[in-house]
Amino acid sequence: MPPAPERRRALAFIAKAIGAMNGVAIAISAAGVLASLGLIAWAVVMRYAFNRPPVWVDEVVAFMLVGIVMLGAAQSLRRGEHIGVDILVAKLGPRGRYWAQLWSSASVLVVSVILIVNGWQTSMFSRKLGVLTEGNLEIPVFWLQLFLPLGGCMMLLVSLEAIARLVAGLPSLATQAHHGEEVD
Repeated sequence: MPPAPERRRALAFIAKAIGAMNGVAIAISAAGVLASLGLIAWAVVMRYAFNRPPVWVDEVVAFMLVGIVMLGAAQSLRRGEHIGVDILVAKLGPRGRYWAQLWSSASVLVVSVILIVNGWQTSMFSRKLGVLTEGNLEIPVFWLQLFLPLGGCMMLLVSLEAIARLVAGLPSLATQAHHGEEVD
């Protein structure tokens, strides 16, 4: 096993790579939110000002929501912004908090693997059957379902990063974010 300073440098490099990947994903997610807002505003104007509502906007916004959530979930996890039961963890000592954070990260890892495996299998099954969405657009469902394994892969990387930080004795991602330090 390499000496501690080399492990920390390697972990810092990996953290920067994960941070860059999540930065791109969160930018795409934010663009999706803005596009959804624009589409909804346009649909409202078309409906009430011109009495010509676009029938496809609701579907597109709903489809975009899947991508927005799955692309933004990993960065929310890195910043400690997911819902948690802080009242219990705050009452624990340092060793108890360590184990609670480790358990939390391991749980996210397991859920991530489930999202990856089941999301991939489901999307490939939908692709094989040629399943289309119901409604006006009728796009292949597997396109939307592929956001599940993508988001799962990103959350898997973040959970591995969190576990590596804990094992290396570094502050957890959530602790670092809550103390105002930059999470790469």
